[in-house]
Amino acid sequence: MDTKIRKAVFPVAGFGTRFLPATKAMPKELLPIVDKPLIQYAVEEAIAGGIDTLIFVTGRNKRAIEDHFDANHELETILRAKGKEAQAEMVRNIIPTGVECIFVRQAEQLGLGHAVLCAERAVGGDPFAVLLADDFLTESEPGVTADLVQAFAASGKSQLSVMEVDGPDISKYGVVVPNGLGAGIVGLVEKPDASDAPSNLASIGRYVLTPDIFQTLRGISAGSGGEIQLADAINIHARKGLVETVLLNGRRFDCGSVAGFVAASTHEFALRGSR
Repeated sequence: MDTKIRKAVFPVAGFGTRFLPATKAMPKELLPIVDKPLIQYAVEEAIAGGIDTLIFVTGRNKRAIEDHFDANHELETILRAKGKEAQAEMVRNIIPTGVECIFVRQAEQLGLGHAVLCAERAVGGDPFAVLLADDFLTESEPGVTADLVQAFAASGKSQLSVMEVDGPDISKYGVVVPNGLGAGIVGLVEKPDASDAPSNLASIGRYVLTPDIFQTLRGISAGSGGEIQLADAINIHARKGLVETVLLNGRRFDCGSVAGFVAASTHEFALRGSR
């Protein structure tokens, strides 16, 4: 199997109900952290990791995401006519030359595992990354995806980005079961009680997965709400010794919550001011 990661999947079909009414007509992924949409940070991270094919799993009312990453010749022309060359170049180069965007539709929101499964035809038989835009990651160069890609190249095993979480908050995450030897794990437990957590290592929204994950996802029974969970498929692979972890390098903000989004915006604004 080729160990070069060229493709990344971005599940962006969610409704963003925590941000209503702002997300009634605008995708949550386009809400700005300072002056850049949340999804663009994840895309730039993926490209910095060597990704050249971006696969967006979208839903209804998500056309604006496609528009954001598409060319806008009219806007460029207006900016250049006003002498705003730097802004025109920024608009023109949101997606670098040689990087392709693919959009596939998730007709029903049936879980993260189902969203990943919707990307199967676009991914094909290649290993691939998965990035959840809700996890805003900063202060890591060249980025968390690059770290996962490098780890995958070394072992050929699926890679999870994990961070240390102490105390009761561990129950909010998928928690890895370490094998006691290096980076390998033997399981992934979704949102355990804090007293039952097998470690303090929480899985966050960055993955590099092998294409056999699709077959595993197709064989999983839907859980509560009819959803197919990616964590269940990863757990199956972990039990077979096929999964490793990479400790998060940088800081994470949960932009799936309003408080996390505000904290990320405040942090990024302060970080830019210090440069």
